[in-house]
Amino acid sequence: MKLLLVRHAEAVPRGTPGIPDDARPLTPSGERSFREAALGLACLVPRPDALLASPLPRARRTAEICAETWGKIEPRHVRALAERSIPAQLGVLRPFPVDAAVALVGHEPHLSHLLATLIRSPDADRLTFRKGGAALLDIAGPVGEGGTLLWFLPPEILGRLAGQGADRDPSAS
Repeated sequence: MKLLLVRHAEAVPRGTPGIPDDARPLTPSGERSFREAALGLACLVPRPDALLASPLPRARRTAEICAETWGKIEPRHVRALAERSIPAQLGVLRPFPVDAAVALVGHEPHLSHLLATLIRSPDADRLTFRKGGAALLDIAGPVGEGGTLLWFLPPEILGRLAGQGADRDPSAS
């Protein structure tokens, strides 16, 4: 399985009056900058077989931007991706075949803990995703057995890649 992990883009800050944490949307600048990062993702990763996202607005919108960029894919909202349970997150991935490509849009610190688990790293704190950042893993067997980290990029690098692949039509993949 190719597994793309994506952290949601910049959202309204936690503690903003009148906006509960679970309702925080992306900021306008977060949405703009992630559109560039999503173009870079599309240059690196063909449209996946499945796009899974936390149902919280900031992750949901980030997944929608990914879907718009890749074309011909709809995000599926999965409650387990908004929770800290690594077993639940692994359970979401288990039904996919070994040859599937899956993109997962979620939150910190959940993503860094999932990544650390999958690459058998004892130090999830060193694997913190930047807002709008992404990592690609190759999982050769069952998800629970882990995989290999292929790359781990911040959104600025993804955005630069978008500029290099501007002539490419990601929806053609």
